[in-house]
Amino acid sequence: MSTSNNSPKIIALVGMTGSGKSVVVEYLIEKFNWPKVYFGGMVYEEVAKRGLDVVKDEKFVREDMRRLEGPAVLAKRAAAKAHELLAGGAETVILDGLYSWSEDKFLREEFGDDLLTIAVVVPKKMRYQRAINRVDARRQYALKDVIVRDMSEIENLEKGGPIAFADYYVLNDSDFDSMFAQVDNIISNFGDK
Repeated sequence: MSTSNNSPKIIALVGMTGSGKSVVVEYLIEKFNWPKVYFGGMVYEEVAKRGLDVVKDEKFVREDMRRLEGPAVLAKRAAAKAHELLAGGAETVILDGLYSWSEDKFLREEFGDDLLTIAVVVPKKMRYQRAINRVDARRQYALKDVIVRDMSEIENLEKGGPIAFADYYVLNDSDFDSMFAQVDNIISNFGDK
C-alpha cells in the first residue's frame, strides 16, 4: 500500500497496557517509515533528568509531570515534537501511548481533521498475560500490578475516554496478520473518517 497526501498527519494509538499498541506502531514504522513520538519515552526522559529509577519511579514522575504542568503535558510535548517532525519533512507522525482524556482533547484541538486515533483492544485476560510476559523489564508487570495500573489509569487519567472516542478500533485477539489487515484498511480509508 502506498501513502498519499490523503494520509493522516498524526496517528495516535490508544489502548490499555498489553493491548498491542506498540506492535501496531512498529508495523506502521516498518511499512511506511513514519517517525514516532513515544509518550512513555518522554516520561523516561524526565525520570532520567531527575536522577531517579525508571522501574521504581516512573509512575510517580508521570503523575508529578501532570500535577506540575497540567493533565495534557505529554500531549503538549508530543505535539511540539510532531510539529518539528512534520516541518522537517515527515508525511505522518505516530503518537504512541496517548493516555488521558485531557491529552485526547488537546490533540484534537491542535491537529483537527489531520488527527486519526486508533484504539487497539483485546480481551482483558489475554491483555494481562501479554503484559506479564513482556521482554522489556521497564514494561513488564506482575498480574496484581497490571490490574492496579489499569484501575489507576481509568480512575486517575480517564484513559477510557480516548479509547471510547477513538476514530477506529483494531481487535487484537488473533494473529498479527489479521490485526495488520485491519490497520491497513483504516489507513487506506482515512479520508472517509
